[in-house]
Amino acid sequence: MTTVMEETTVSIPRPHLPKVIALIPARNEADRIAAAINGLHAQTRKPDEVIAVTNNCTDEYATAIEARDAGAAVLDLHGIEGKKAGALNTALDEILPDLDDQDLILIQDADTVLNPRFVEHAAKAMRRKVGAVGGVFYGEPGGGLLGQLQRMEYQRYAWEIARSGDRAVVLTGTASLFRVRVLREIKAARLAGRLGGGESYYSLASLTEDDEITKAVKTLGYRTMSPAACTVTTEVMTSVPALWHQRLRWQRGALENLRDYGLTKVTAPYFGKQIMMGLGALAFALYLTFVALQLAYLGALGVSPFWTTVGSIFIVEKVVSVWRMGWRARLLAAVLVIELAYDLFQHAVYFRALTDLALRREELWVAT
Repeated sequence: MTTVMEETTVSIPRPHLPKVIALIPARNEADRIAAAINGLHAQTRKPDEVIAVTNNCTDEYATAIEARDAGAAVLDLHGIEGKKAGALNTALDEILPDLDDQDLILIQDADTVLNPRFVEHAAKAMRRKVGAVGGVFYGEPGGGLLGQLQRMEYQRYAWEIARSGDRAVVLTGTASLFRVRVLREIKAARLAGRLGGGESYYSLASLTEDDEITKAVKTLGYRTMSPAACTVTTEVMTSVPALWHQRLRWQRGALENLRDYGLTKVTAPYFGKQIMMGLGALAFALYLTFVALQLAYLGALGVSPFWTTVGSIFIVEKVVSVWRMGWRARLLAAVLVIELAYDLFQHAVYFRALTDLALRREELWVAT
């Protein structure tokens, strides 16, 4: 006897796929915001919604119009205090009530274009103890020698992240993905007094809100990641004054955040890095002084096998760390003198920020 079995189809419910909502804070970015939005539309995992948060714009709605024409919704804000952080806090208060704890918020700058697979890889990196994923940023073309030096700096930063197992040092403001639950916990912790920085998601007291919120996420026990595939292309400063103001804001903000958080398990590595930066800058200054005195009194530089070996290793490390950028970057790194001048510039920024902090000079925000 033959028994005929009827085939039945069993419907297996699919797991909830988190929504991805993209926020682009922008002030007078009419010339760049369309490229940022188009980069989101080109994602392999497209955001469910893209919202341009235009904040206190003075360009007669040009930024808002460009954003809307590029296919984004626009949240036009005026009279908001706290610059970028204040605008993001207002936007998050509006959209988070309608989202699930597991949904994701992508926050990116208007002058940044994401790799087409950024959202896909960032969402995959959102494992159980990962609270946020930051981008690995590279400099856009242009800017002459100054632009090239910044691109080499960013390449080395990406190289260091890869060597550390893709752990994010800072959830870069260029582009970072947050779990909604984590943002809610940050606000609750601030309201409860367990975190400083005000009463909302982003701190209004910090010059570098991305650095501060990184420490907030880690303080709450979450990991932060920067997968190598989550690359973004951002602008480079094309003049020395613009670069000075940008880096002074970054450095002053980093130091102030450490002062506000104090020495903890989370901040200890950051304190260590700042101390090493200071020691490195002092050592470099002493070396230059020694060279100058040797030239002044002896008329020539002595040759030491030991220091020649150390210098050679230093040059090799400089070249290897930018190898992927091609022969121009390798040659510039091998010459060394130009990059030493750039390092001296960075040291000047460090000591200026440290002095301003010690003397309690007023913090000045200079748009770059």
